Amino acid sequence: MGKIRKEKSILGQITNLSHKLVLMLVVPIIISLILMLFYAAKYHNSIDRMETVASLKTVVTEEIPEGAWNIVSGRQTFSESRIYATIGKVNDTLDSLAEQTSEENRLSLVVAGRTMKTLENYVDRIRDNIDANVPVVENEKVMEEVREVAKLVDSMLNDYVAAEINTAARMSLSLRIWVLLTAVAEALIVVVALLVRNHSVKVTASSVRLPIERLEEAAARIAEGSLDAKIEDTDVTELRNLTLQVNTMADRLQEMMRKSSLDARNLRKAELRTLQAQINPHFLYNTLDAIVWKAEAGEKDEVIQLTRALSDFFRISLSSGADWIPISQEKKHIEGYLKIQQTRYRDIMNYEIDIPDEIGDFYILKLLLQPLVENALYHGVKIKRGGGSIYVSGKLQEGYLVFSVRDTGLGMSPEQLESLKERMRQGQPTVSEGGGGFGLVNVNMRIRLYYNQAEDLLIESGTEGTSVSFKVPCRTREEIYDDESVSG
Repeated sequence: MGKIRKEKSILGQITNLSHKLVLMLVVPIIISLILMLFYAAKYHNSIDRMETVASLKTVVTEEIPEGAWNIVSGRQTFSESRIYATIGKVNDTLDSLAEQTSEENRLSLVVAGRTMKTLENYVDRIRDNIDANVPVVENEKVMEEVREVAKLVDSMLNDYVAAEINTAARMSLSLRIWVLLTAVAEALIVVVALLVRNHSVKVTASSVRLPIERLEEAAARIAEGSLDAKIEDTDVTELRNLTLQVNTMADRLQEMMRKSSLDARNLRKAELRTLQAQINPHFLYNTLDAIVWKAEAGEKDEVIQLTRALSDFFRISLSSGADWIPISQEKKHIEGYLKIQQTRYRDIMNYEIDIPDEIGDFYILKLLLQPLVENALYHGVKIKRGGGSIYVSGKLQEGYLVFSVRDTGLGMSPEQLESLKERMRQGQPTVSEGGGGFGLVNVNMRIRLYYNQAEDLLIESGTEGTSVSFKVPCRTREEIYDDESVSG
């Protein structure tokens, strides 16, 4: 057994008294600074919000009605006027202001936002009337409604500004009261502190300073990120409890950081699941149109094949919410997709799939190949004069599954290829439909995340077409389930 330390509870109490005196002097000053900074920030935010509302008033009462009138009078088209973009910007600004505003002043913004929806509906009516070739006089009537609603929104914004001014006045009064009370408290505390200071300094023992210094050093290391720093036990009763709490805090911080990292990873998975679930509605519309066209032409067998292919496509896309599916199902998925697309692009597209049945029982993250095939079709084969072919292959190689999607389409310039590789390195898929590469960047991100590997897709492109390949670890059904149970 180690030597039992004698606790210095009296010295600990004296030390605590000294700390309290320091706190008595510092806390009022800190409170004053915090209050002034707090109210200054609130004033600044309030002014910013009122300036923002002032700019919105011009947009609502002038720009939007003027843009709508230019459309009605035929001076501009909807795309030229950008009226929807303007309305959307106003709505986004109102939502942002509502999040920053207190409950008591938020109502005007909420009602203004709802009224903006009404204004947008009138703009929609103008668009529908123009599309239906309705006489201009009808749209002129709608314009009157647009102006009235714009005035109503302007009135609500005025109400909001008035409420913000009242709130600012109340804050000013509260600040003056707090400053006065704090000044009085500081004067009283300084007098008391001066009377007690000499006694506290004399009775402070040097033996108490060491554990305090150790505590400060450990706290500094923790603040710098060294969460494995631990404080040695002390013989001062009060500091012993504090030491225990700091050590506990460091341990909990480590656990919280680990959990935060896991939560961020799960959130990224959820975001990518949302991306992969966004099936293009145009693909569904075009496929159904092709089925109807084949049915009207009396091509029964083609209708059956297309319907089965579409059914397989969506069934495997959903997979009952599963992230991992057998390679045989992934193969069937791209077969269904290519059968459907070949019906539409029979004269310009051929395809070949070379994925042996021997690897069909291994599991793979679903929807890895279909986006690559889609990219090859729309950004390679379809835009090339005379069309081209798509080749999909897969094989087992040294414990890895190696897949390749190659096309004989238009290919990419060196600048386009480098831009795509840079987006993959940064993990930034574009949302532009004309930009290309969204599917490639998304697949690359998902492979990185789910397989925990840094290797990007291997992309080669030239005048003879484009080749996209990747390799992932070979996994069985049991290995997939074991990994998910451990991570869960």
